[in-house]
Amino acid sequence: MSRTALLVTHTGRRRSTEHARAVAADLIAAGFEVRVVAEEADDLDLPGVVPVTGPEAAEGAEIVFALGGDGTFLRAAELARPAKAPLLGINLGKVGFLAEAEIDDLDSAVRDVVGRNYTVDERLTLDVTAEFDGGPTIESWALNEISVEKGERAQMLELLVDVDGRPLSRYGCDGVVCATPTGSTAYAFSGGGPVVWPEVEALLLVPISAHALFSRPLVTAPTSTFAITVDPFTTLAVLCCDGRRVYDLPPGARVTVRRGTLPVRIVRLKARPFTDRLVAKFDLPVQGWRGSRR
Repeated sequence: MSRTALLVTHTGRRRSTEHARAVAADLIAAGFEVRVVAEEADDLDLPGVVPVTGPEAAEGAEIVFALGGDGTFLRAAELARPAKAPLLGINLGKVGFLAEAEIDDLDSAVRDVVGRNYTVDERLTLDVTAEFDGGPTIESWALNEISVEKGERAQMLELLVDVDGRPLSRYGCDGVVCATPTGSTAYAFSGGGPVVWPEVEALLLVPISAHALFSRPLVTAPTSTFAITVDPFTTLAVLCCDGRRVYDLPPGARVTVRRGTLPVRIVRLKARPFTDRLVAKFDLPVQGWRGSRR
C-alpha cells in the first residue's frame, strides 16, 4: 500500500531547499509518494515528487513535514489541519519553538517516520468570526493566537472585551491577544502573558500596552468565548491570525473568539518533557546567576 507525505519548506533559503531535497529523496527511496506545494516544486527541482495545490494538498497524507522556522510550521498547519494529517516540524530557523526536531536530528527523524516510531498530540486551536456593518463576515482560525490590534501607529485603540457574554473591561491599548497554550510562548508571551504547558486546556487573553488600572493577562476555561468590540469612535483596527492572515476591521466591528472545532495534530518523536523544551529553546539559566550553593 502506497504511503504519502507532504513536504513544506522555505524555498527562499538555499539551506532549507537542500535539506528538503534530502528528505524527499529518502522518503521516495522508502516507498513514499512525496507531494510538494506547487509553488515550491521548481525550486526543489527533484524528480519524482508530485506538485499539489489548494486546501486538499494534504488530503490522505500520512504525515506533513515542515522544514524551516515557526513561520513555515504555521503555513504547513494550514494544509495539515483540514486533512487531519499529523505535522512534523524540523527546525531550520532560529528558535523554532513549534518544531519537534533540530537539523542534526533530520536523518533519524526521517527513519522514525518511515518506521512509524512516533506519537501524535492534538493541540487546541481558535476559531474567530468578525462582523461589521457594510462588510462580509470574516471567518478564520489560529494555532498560536488571534489578535485585534490598532491599524494606525499614532493612535490608541479602544476595545470593549466580553468573556462568556459578560462585559469584562474597556481598554485603551495597542491591542488584545487571544492565545492557545501552544501560542503562550509566542506573541502572548511577549505581551507579558504566562507560559502554559501545551497539555493544559485553556484560553489566554492578554491586553497589549493597555492604558488601564487592570490589564493583567487572563487564563480562562477552554469553553470560554471572547467578544472584542472595536469602539465606534476609535481608530481602524486589524485582525491578525497567527501573523499570517490579516483583515481590516472598521470602527464598530465585533470579533468573537472561541475554541476551534478542529485541532492541529503534531508529531512527537520522543517523550520529552515540556520543561526541557522550554529551557532549551529559551536558553534558561537553570542554575541562575548566583549559581549553586553546593
